[in-house]
Amino acid sequence: MTKDDRKYLPTHEWCRIQDGIATIGITDFAVQSLSDLVFLDLPPIGTRISADDAFGEIESVKAVSDIVAPVSGEVVEVNEALPDDLDVLKTDPWDAGWMVKVKVTGESGNLLDAASYQRQVEAHE
Repeated sequence: MTKDDRKYLPTHEWCRIQDGIATIGITDFAVQSLSDLVFLDLPPIGTRISADDAFGEIESVKAVSDIVAPVSGEVVEVNEALPDDLDVLKTDPWDAGWMVKVKVTGESGNLLDAASYQRQVEAHE
């Protein structure tokens, strides 16, 4: 499932940009692929991130995966409760499972719309 109000990276991150602020998370496909999540590392407020670079890590019993930034900018808010309750990513990766909010200064050239991202996911299922 994808949401039409977001843009996606091929690496399964999503962003929703409103009024110059990007809310960033990972897709349900990423959560299902990783399965049993055990650790999440997010940057502190004030961190500058760059599009297409890792800004955090998520760890499951299977693997450690980078979380890649769909936009460049400064982290202005962090979902502080998320690392202590990773089950939220299983139940609601699209809203309650957001990770960071970033004041946008640029976007990745690799962003996909919802239909393009959905085609990519279906090709890997």
